Amino acid sequence: MWRVPAAVLLALAVPVGQADAQVEGLWLNPHNSVAVRTGSCGDRLCGWVVWANAAARQDARDGGDGELIGTRLLENYRPDGRSWAGTVYVPDMGRRFSSQIQEMSPQQLKITGCLLGGFICRSQTWTRIEKTPDA
Repeated sequence: MWRVPAAVLLALAVPVGQADAQVEGLWLNPHNSVAVRTGSCGDRLCGWVVWANAAARQDARDGGDGELIGTRLLENYRPDGRSWAGTVYVPDMGRRFSSQIQEMSPQQLKITGCLLGGFICRSQTWTRIEKTPDA
């Protein structure tokens, strides 16, 4: 069940650190190829790649992104009712898409990216981890 504080429900630009929703942390994508640390970036939520396997790093290079580690994949998310709305960057495509983050449980986030005004969407469920796979 979603635990959403009043500040999030108001959908105002509130510093992320004040939110009770547990979207901040270290997350692993479903392919176990990229780990992202989410946290505040000003009054928004962002997420940066902190670990990636060799195949993911090569895919990013092939997409023209260069080094994947340190890339901001999740950008400018703000509370939007029961989810967070922002932009997801897909390095192997070199493109940004409108996106939502939903907390499925304290251990799982659903990240959805859409194009064409939301007609075509793709989702992934990311899992909270304690440390990067190489640690």
